[in-house]
Amino acid sequence: MLQQVASVCRSGYCQLRQLRQAIRCSSVDATKTMVQAFITSRLDSCNALYYGISNELMRHLQSVQNAAARLITGTRRCDHITPVLRQLHWLPVQQHVNFKIVTLVHRLLSGHIPSYLADDCRLVTDARVRRLRSANTRTLAVGRTQSTFGDRTFAAVAPRLWNSLPPDLRQPGLSYGQFRHSLKTFLFGQ
Repeated sequence: MLQQVASVCRSGYCQLRQLRQAIRCSSVDATKTMVQAFITSRLDSCNALYYGISNELMRHLQSVQNAAARLITGTRRCDHITPVLRQLHWLPVQQHVNFKIVTLVHRLLSGHIPSYLADDCRLVTDARVRRLRSANTRTLAVGRTQSTFGDRTFAAVAPRLWNSLPPDLRQPGLSYGQFRHSLKTFLFGQ
């Protein structure tokens, strides 16, 4: 995992150096679009692998996002980055990883994802024969794992993250757009 994070950070910083030359003659919106196309896409690629990595590796990934935010807004390195990320409406990398996993679960429960992932995320009502009080809360059955690597698999992480959401976010009537908006608002509030 160390090599993966190092590679993403190296390529992200290299791309930022190249973008720094291009943004001198660009508008703020064009700069934001370029950074999102080149940097955010690098951080999003395989980001489910980043769930549960060490804080040190997560800090490296966060530093790339911070540098991209500073490039867009022109803030100095000594300025606090949290207001800048909020201004850009960007979640920190750890929360963005959680966001991506939970939105994948929502799409899976809505029937928009291939069925091979459906085996990993089953509603409690589907997993048990008898009716439970939690049947109306739309929770997922969390499988047992035997190792710390097993705790980081999609089958273990997705149900845990989904069940940690407030019940109003887990309602079946929310469209994908409404769910994303509500989830991002919830994560910003944490």
